[in-house]
Amino acid sequence: MISWRSTWSIYTRELMRFLRTAFQSVLAPVLTTALYFIVFGAAIGGRMPDLGGVDYGAFIIPGLLMLTLLGETTSNSSFGIYMPRFTGTIYELLSAPVGVSETLIGFVGAAMTKSLILAAIILVTARLFVDYSIAHPLLAVVYIMLVAAAFSLFGFILGIWADNFEKLGIIPMLFLTPLTFLGGTFYSIDMLPKPWDTIALANPIVYLVSGLRWTFYGSSDVNIWMSFGITLGFLAACTAVIAYIFKTGWRLRA
Repeated sequence: MISWRSTWSIYTRELMRFLRTAFQSVLAPVLTTALYFIVFGAAIGGRMPDLGGVDYGAFIIPGLLMLTLLGETTSNSSFGIYMPRFTGTIYELLSAPVGVSETLIGFVGAAMTKSLILAAIILVTARLFVDYSIAHPLLAVVYIMLVAAAFSLFGFILGIWADNFEKLGIIPMLFLTPLTFLGGTFYSIDMLPKPWDTIALANPIVYLVSGLRWTFYGSSDVNIWMSFGITLGFLAACTAVIAYIFKTGWRLRA
């Protein structure tokens, strides 16, 4: 049986950590988003044709949203579990009567809440630069929460795997960010020449960006159900890995 009191304690601790670093966690994504809109939306977007009947400035909103969410969710989650390991306070969590379910729900719930806050702030910032509408707002919220949950768990795994600060940042910097930029953030993969349009489909971030773009405008580069399937599959895989880590104590009890 899940102890909701323990879950709430973990959830509030993680959320308060986010609020204590609000300047970095909130202001930085807002400034970055504003700069992207100034450079790509205004300077370049004025020379770009509409993509699928959508103004270029509005077209890049889901991509920018996904770019920020993936980076912030992964970094926050990985740092959140790495620091207790680094300081040794992880043993308090391991010795407490708290199960894997309570730990995951607390960490993931906080990550999802932070992601929705960031998404709302980014969308308000985007409104200052371009007019847009969301075709399926409820599905957009659900999809953002699913992606946030999946990459929160991924960051959790990364934070357990890393044994120094260099490793903590190497995956987001060398793999996640480049894949996001190449995942259709600023363009449609239909614009790519052969065979790059086919090669681009091997990038899993393409499906995440396309899925969110569909919830905004009702069209995307790939089938929406494939996007949901890949997101749920990644979420399930990360959950299984973390369950194994807690069962075996890998890098937790060493």
